[in-house]
Amino acid sequence: MYICNYTSFKVERMKKIQMVDVKSKYEKIKTQVDSSVLEVIESGAFINGPEVHAFQKEMEDYLGVKHVIPCANGTDALQIAMMGLGLKPGDEVITADFTFAATVEVIALLQLTPVLVDVDPVSYNIDIENIKKAITPKTKAIVPVHLFGHVADMESIMQLAKEHNLYVIEDNAQAIGANYTFTDGKNQKAGTIGDVGATSFFPSKNLGCYGDGGAIFTNNDQLAHTIRGIVNHGMYVRYHHDVVGVNSRLDSIQATILRAKLPHLDAYNQARQEAARKYSKAFEDCPSIITPTAKNNQDCDKSCGFCATCDCHVFHQYTLRITNGKRDELAKRFQEEGLPFGIYYPIPLHLQKAYKDERYKEENFQVTNRLVDEVFSLPMHTELEDDQIAHLATIVKEVVEA
Repeated sequence: MYICNYTSFKVERMKKIQMVDVKSKYEKIKTQVDSSVLEVIESGAFINGPEVHAFQKEMEDYLGVKHVIPCANGTDALQIAMMGLGLKPGDEVITADFTFAATVEVIALLQLTPVLVDVDPVSYNIDIENIKKAITPKTKAIVPVHLFGHVADMESIMQLAKEHNLYVIEDNAQAIGANYTFTDGKNQKAGTIGDVGATSFFPSKNLGCYGDGGAIFTNNDQLAHTIRGIVNHGMYVRYHHDVVGVNSRLDSIQATILRAKLPHLDAYNQARQEAARKYSKAFEDCPSIITPTAKNNQDCDKSCGFCATCDCHVFHQYTLRITNGKRDELAKRFQEEGLPFGIYYPIPLHLQKAYKDERYKEENFQVTNRLVDEVFSLPMHTELEDDQIAHLATIVKEVVEA
């Protein structure tokens, strides 16, 4: 009886579990954020102010990239990247079927032709062999999505793009700060490897602001110049519109918040990686649960698939595969317990009403169709505590192993 009461007491005292705990993260940098935001308000420099330019330079230094162009959100970043490359209506753009709709949304908005392909069953990222099969004379670009924080096989993608004279646009909305190691030992940050990269600073991201925000990365001077005009109504000189543009700017308040967080980004990602290790350890003897791997690339010689030295996965999400048909039962149990979880993504893009196309055949999306029935994302953020991880893992195993 005493043990039961003690166990109940421990659960009651456990900190409330959040899917994303932005408040606790804010409390650790509250003094700096509050003073910086007040300084922006007092200055009145809300648009393209000094804080935006300072953040741009600091992000360039962090990523090791020549040009960072801040913008209003991650979706805009993808659209503007494609506009900057001069893609034309009817050009085919290959991307992954298993991802958030923003990736294909901007392709359709620009009247380009989206070509969806299946993903790899281990990394959930775009599958190289399927890219090869999808390339036609109309193909102009590949958009790899670094899904859930795991960098796609960029070495293979870049080689394929070079062979076929294609652009590579990295959708880096979920993998800011992740590193990719090439087989020759060279390291690059995710988002800086292709011709251009795009990211989001949505509050739940690994580097998130307190509203909407995004950025575009490139090492191409001419492309950067073009993009800087596009984000500002096509202007380089006020009221001189040299290119067709949009209105997409990161405001100074969001920039100052991002400046406060950027020095902590590596620590944030390391905390996520440590939480992922603890989750994976809890599930290592569960045959019906497939835990995420963090292989650096297809030639990684680390047979474990996930170790302390692998930093190509920054765990924007920690996503399990429940292979015995109990995923929905698990979701119901979490709902009953009042626990947060995510199912990303319940409907593949090729079956979404907006993007259905007679070109797509179900037999070509076998991995994606399996993933949508199996994936289950657990809470993942920098503030996760050991008792929370243990509690969540216990419930998962109780349902899946019953």
